[in-house]
Amino acid sequence: MLSKVNGLGLMGLDAFAVTVETDVGGGLPKFDVVGLPDASVKESKERVRTAIKNSGKSFPYGRVTVNLAPADVKKEGSYLDLPIAIGIIKAYTEHLSGVNLDEYVFLGELSLDGSLRGVNGITPLLISAKTQGFNKFIIPYANVKEAEYIFGIEVYACKTLNEVIGHLAGTFTVERVVAREYSASQAKESVSDLKFVKGQAAAKRALEVAVSGGHNILLVGAPGSGKTMLARCIPSIMPEMSFDEALETTKIHSVSGALSEEGIVTVRPFYTPHHTASQIALIGGGASAKPGVISLAHNGVLYLDEMPEYPRSTLESLRQPLEDRIVTVSRARMTVQYPASFMLVGSMNPCPCGNYGSKTLECRCTASQIAKYKAKISGPLLDRIDLQIEVDGVEYDDLVKEGQEECSSEVKKRVNRTRMIQRERFKEDGIRTNSEMSERQLEKYCALSPESEKIMRMSFERLKLSARGRSRVLKVARTIADMELENDILPRHILEAVGYRSFDLNS
Repeated sequence: MLSKVNGLGLMGLDAFAVTVETDVGGGLPKFDVVGLPDASVKESKERVRTAIKNSGKSFPYGRVTVNLAPADVKKEGSYLDLPIAIGIIKAYTEHLSGVNLDEYVFLGELSLDGSLRGVNGITPLLISAKTQGFNKFIIPYANVKEAEYIFGIEVYACKTLNEVIGHLAGTFTVERVVAREYSASQAKESVSDLKFVKGQAAAKRALEVAVSGGHNILLVGAPGSGKTMLARCIPSIMPEMSFDEALETTKIHSVSGALSEEGIVTVRPFYTPHHTASQIALIGGGASAKPGVISLAHNGVLYLDEMPEYPRSTLESLRQPLEDRIVTVSRARMTVQYPASFMLVGSMNPCPCGNYGSKTLECRCTASQIAKYKAKISGPLLDRIDLQIEVDGVEYDDLVKEGQEECSSEVKKRVNRTRMIQRERFKEDGIRTNSEMSERQLEKYCALSPESEKIMRMSFERLKLSARGRSRVLKVARTIADMELENDILPRHILEAVGYRSFDLNS
């Protein structure tokens, strides 16, 4: 007997249809799975065999051949356990005789007792399959939360293999998963708050500008000056994620297995990888070409504390993703692309001992040590960081003065207002923030008056800016103008934006 069942495979964030063809015949007992299965798919033979028996169903005594079509594409993961089991039951037993399985797609891993275990990647699998015309899915109950945010499809979440068989045969009722609306109010409050940061008015202003426009920022200052505390306050002033942003981020987290029980990412990611993290861990890759930290930080923040401590090769690998906002992971078996639109936040000391430029402490480093330390951040990488801020130490009087600093919630209101202006401006352009503008969009939205152009020219020549540096100054100036509700970029906006790039790292 022959049966055909629909399954799915995953490559990056895209699903591809897999037809599970099962033939049950006579001869000596043998169970073969062909069609370029990887080790996890090959091992499904024992899981499927035992799960069928422990579910009270008969397993064929003869030869069982399962083909995963198309046969020239590698199949990975445990998604295909359930469709293989359903295919065998359909071909060998009477439980599903007369049942049309063509309209269903089956996804799930089987336990030995016949229960269904959750799998990674359900969100991108369902979304991608929907675009290919599939609209009925049977998935593990453990993945029900992810399916609740995908509209326009029928999803049935089952706990066991017997529930799946009963639902298909009409002897057991499995309720359809009801889609629910995403609410930005689900976002949790950040632990850190700007009201606890004493002084540092200039640095706080720079943070607000950076978050308002999605710009990269580097904080440079002595140990204990508050760089890390400022950086960790950024989530508290980030705007809530829209549903589209949440779904984009959830797809990546679902594939990597980092998704929470909520089933959707409601809070903008904030990742701080240790400086010993490998290049593959940061960028993505490995044998299965999985997403790295920069993709997990998509629509959020990547914070690199003490940037010079990271291997130079690791830092240099950020240059292309910072420019293109995607990362391409190429391996022998596949080439996949992951989104990587994140806000880079870095911090570093001005020298190895941290006291260079201090008014109170003496620097013990030699000129060559300082130069070598600063050279760990290359010019091309620094050129991609829009705001470079020197964070000064805080005076004792600032620490003990009465009264409270402005809280993050007030700053967040202004950030949301500025982001709203940008969303309205770019609604036809396919981008969300000023930092994402192309040269064509810069020409359209960042036209300068003669006076502003004169200041820009003087700054370009005096600071020896690159063409990229000029573009990034204009983007920051556009953000500052938006914060002040100005339609035009004024000279003071250019001056402030230039001031954020005046720190010469190699001096």
